[in-house]
Amino acid sequence: AADPVSYRTSEVDRGDVVSRVSATGSLAALVTVEVGSQISGRIQSLFADFNSQVKQGQLIAKIDSSLYTAASQQARANLLSARASLERAEVQSAEAQRQAVRARQLAEQKLISENDRDAAVTNARASQASVSQAKAEVERARSALSQADTNLRYTDILAPTDGIVISRAVNVGQTVAASLQAPVLFTIAQDLREMEVHTNVAESDIGRLEADMPVQFTVDAYPGQAFSGKIREIRNAPQILQNVVTYDAVIDVDNADLKLKPGMTASVSITIDRAEDVLRVPNAALRFQPPGTEAGRTRDAERAVWVLRGKELVRVPVETGISDGTMTAIKSGDLKLDDAVVTAITSGG
Repeated sequence: AADPVSYRTSEVDRGDVVSRVSATGSLAALVTVEVGSQISGRIQSLFADFNSQVKQGQLIAKIDSSLYTAASQQARANLLSARASLERAEVQSAEAQRQAVRARQLAEQKLISENDRDAAVTNARASQASVSQAKAEVERARSALSQADTNLRYTDILAPTDGIVISRAVNVGQTVAASLQAPVLFTIAQDLREMEVHTNVAESDIGRLEADMPVQFTVDAYPGQAFSGKIREIRNAPQILQNVVTYDAVIDVDNADLKLKPGMTASVSITIDRAEDVLRVPNAALRFQPPGTEAGRTRDAERAVWVLRGKELVRVPVETGISDGTMTAIKSGDLKLDDAVVTAITSGG
């Protein structure tokens, strides 16, 4: 004789069903500024370290300025020399202009030849050109002095914003080279009391997310403690890793107690929809089919469950709602509280 059929059942209950999207991400400061050096040189002094609070314009490092001070003094001397040359050229030009005027007068009186007159006029024009050239040399020297003074000011590394130093990349005595790109000396987070989480959301879920959706997340540093936030924006740039496409959903987080730190890994749960106080069945009940039967579905939201009533197995069509991955809400159907829905066959069959 065949073994009797036994079923694993679960009672229909009433409760809440919350649909969520899960993702992972990392915490970051809202504004992070990398402080670099625009000139090369040896680090002479450091006035900030890890976790230092700094104000905008505060001196946080000093590059050895001896070479730049000498360059500035040399440029200033060159400017003085150019100004002296200009003054000499102007005096010579004025004298040449007087000689040209006198030569014209004498030529009109036939006291000198036209050649002498032309030579005096030509000399006046040449002296005027010398003045223009001397003026250009003054401007060039002034520009060189401005550049030298600017480089000298760049030996003072100033904080570009208020914030906290989260990274220091140099030590006293180290030489930094700015020939190709500005070397990073410090990284400053503007305000760690407000942070953001950058999450990698799968492309299959991204269409379900919208701005201002509530978010819960946890970090390994505080197991069992949930932190909250909300979606600020969903960025359109795809991130492709090993042929998996994800998108960055940026989440605003309040960090007034400064527990969260940049770089922490966040396990994110985003609430998509919620159904409160509804009939629920296990997802396994919607997947169960007795041997020899076919799943019936008239439209996307309409399925069927099998209910054990007495010893009889009864198929009950239902219209389903949202699911949390384990339980599914039932919108309509001939189901009652405590009905025994079948989830699996345990023996026989």
